[in-house]
Amino acid sequence: MSLPTAKATGQQPILLIEDEPSVIAFLRAALERKGYAVVDAASGAEGLQRLSNGQFAGVISDIRMPGTVNGAEVHAWIQKNRPELKTRIILISGDTANSDTQAFLAKSGTPCIEKPFRVQHLISVVEKTFGKP
Repeated sequence: MSLPTAKATGQQPILLIEDEPSVIAFLRAALERKGYAVVDAASGAEGLQRLSNGQFAGVISDIRMPGTVNGAEVHAWIQKNRPELKTRIILISGDTANSDTQAFLAKSGTPCIEKPFRVQHLISVVEKTFGKP
């Protein structure tokens, strides 16, 4: 996957960490239609690698992902290693009824968009959290 030409749009891209290809495609299309540049990562581990090596306007991450790194761990890594992104994280989840997920969201204070969601709701939260492109 190549990085978008963020310079051409005059902004840093949003990092999208999501393991479902159809959700990545949906989110990418919605965000790019509104003028945001997007870089995606198919796992939490790949997301941390991209965060270690790149600059981003913000991060949208699924909470539950297969593999060794989930969204809560991405969130914790950002808090420790990328303090400039502490308030520039949006979480997405299809499992907000889970008590662990509820406890994490309450403790973190991070915005969460529950799947399934409407594009306009996504864009509203993105604009509020990251600003307009």
